[in-house]
Amino acid sequence: MTTTEALAAGASLRPAQTADLPAIESLLTASHLPLAGVADALPGFIVAESDGKIVGTAALEACSDNALLRSVAVAPEWRSHGLGRALVTRVIADAEARGLRALYLLTTTAEHYFPSFGFQQIMRQDVPADLHETEEFKAACPESAIVMCRHCVTAA
Repeated sequence: MTTTEALAAGASLRPAQTADLPAIESLLTASHLPLAGVADALPGFIVAESDGKIVGTAALEACSDNALLRSVAVAPEWRSHGLGRALVTRVIADAEARGLRALYLLTTTAEHYFPSFGFQQIMRQDVPADLHETEEFKAACPESAIVMCRHCVTAA
């Protein structure tokens, strides 16, 4: 689902605002995703909103010239309608527009979902050191989480 399709389906994508934090945290908790570092990373969050309610979220947590794709969650009633795809596509586009080199993510449940966006599984020790300092790597995600990477395509 493109951003246009998300709009047509009744959801719109926009940057998160401070007032969205409780709704984002509620959605992440319901999706069994960690809250560690969410408040600090809020400027990088995109939300999907429908009828004044946050129904999806994804975030870009930049570290130097790389970033972490984190906190991708969609409300149950909105799943399997392309909203997650629209959110991830938006975050990837934001990363590329910023000239970031690569996006990394940690997952315990969605390793089969992210390859369609160009992510490939890598070893945890192959992640740049600055990303190891994020809450996601330090504490929020277990050592058993799968690490994936997608190199960004930027305009030359």
